[in-house]
Amino acid sequence: MEDDKIAIRVKNLEKVYKLYNKPSDRVKEALGFGRGKRHTPHHALSGINLTINKGETVGIIGTNGSGKSTILKIITGVLNPTSGEVEVNGRISALLELGAGFNMEYNGIENIYLNGTMIGFTEKEIDEKLNDILEFADIGEYVYQPVKTYSSGMFVRLAFAVAINIEPEILIVDEALSVGDVFFQAKCYHKFEEFKQMGKTIVFVSHDLSSISKYCDRVVLLNQGVKLGEGEPKEMIDAYKQVLVGQYTIADSDGESLLDDEQLRKLAAGGGKSADKSKAANVNPELLEYGSKKAVITEYYITDEKGLKTTAIIKGNSFSIHMKVEIAQDIAAPVFAFTIKNIKGTEITGTNTMFEKAFLDSVKAGDVKEITFTQEMNLQGGEYLLSLGVTGYEGDDFTVYHRLYDVLNLTVISDKDTVGFYDMNSAIEVK
Repeated sequence: MEDDKIAIRVKNLEKVYKLYNKPSDRVKEALGFGRGKRHTPHHALSGINLTINKGETVGIIGTNGSGKSTILKIITGVLNPTSGEVEVNGRISALLELGAGFNMEYNGIENIYLNGTMIGFTEKEIDEKLNDILEFADIGEYVYQPVKTYSSGMFVRLAFAVAINIEPEILIVDEALSVGDVFFQAKCYHKFEEFKQMGKTIVFVSHDLSSISKYCDRVVLLNQGVKLGEGEPKEMIDAYKQVLVGQYTIADSDGESLLDDEQLRKLAAGGGKSADKSKAANVNPELLEYGSKKAVITEYYITDEKGLKTTAIIKGNSFSIHMKVEIAQDIAAPVFAFTIKNIKGTEITGTNTMFEKAFLDSVKAGDVKEITFTQEMNLQGGEYLLSLGVTGYEGDDFTVYHRLYDVLNLTVISDKDTVGFYDMNSAIEVK
């Protein structure tokens, strides 16, 4: 491929973070107190090589922690790589995080000019684009209000309207479209089609596999910071589903692994993680925990339909939520529960053993109960938060024995998203 046809080229990209057990270790290491390292290196990206041609629409997929957002941030200059090379040919417009580059105290108009100036436009050039931006955002008089008063939907409308109308040569989007309503998403994807026809380059990350399949010319699959492969959307989506159930292997025509020893070690380390809450994958380090501790949730994890521990579930498949509870004092009738929220904090669904009439017995101090909730995943593709609890009634008083709010991140992988929070799974007949 000739260099003038390449939009983005990444060579041997590495990103390593230093993880410390406590903040004081970071200070001690920086000041040179004691000998040896006080951190554990975390390889967010390991030897990534990637070439994106001008005019291509490329999707990047993978589970949480695979390095998708990290590579986009390095390409756009938000993060610096630990090592490796990044070459970008063309003006980039990026939607990486909701509100990135916005001043929350400024109103919408002021933020349009702020973002345009940061990208390199003159005030006159922004003047010429202002009407197109406002028409696309379609948030009415709110554009004159401080953006801190916006709903997340209005926020993403304005952010995307700015990004899409400043005539970028390369558009980079990281899950931002999942925030807007379905009609706005349709509007954005229509713009994607226009961009493709104009020969512009699009790179985007999404858990919506139907969008990845429909709009991408090529898909890159990442896992544990390693590039597992790239190719046709269907091929990579099928490989992704194999990754989710721990059945994906990479080999050449002779059956030899295409990954080096270090990459194989990293992938092996990514599986079989302990279910202990201090070590479990995707545990929220800032979870809210409270209760009388007459009963304590000591272990929790999610399994897929094959019984493998995971925090990523394919839409339409069954999955189970597990919790182990140790009883510290006699309790007349404990209630075991879970709820699932979206990332904006809205409770989407949940149930408990009382609702389901599954367990109405008393328990004694020293008892250990293992509770499993099994159900079909019908939520739309995206990110969710799982909360767990043990409650009950003591007389007429509702009592919380132990609650863990937003304890685990749950990713739903979908190749068909409908309107709203969950899928009606309609059977349709047209005559």
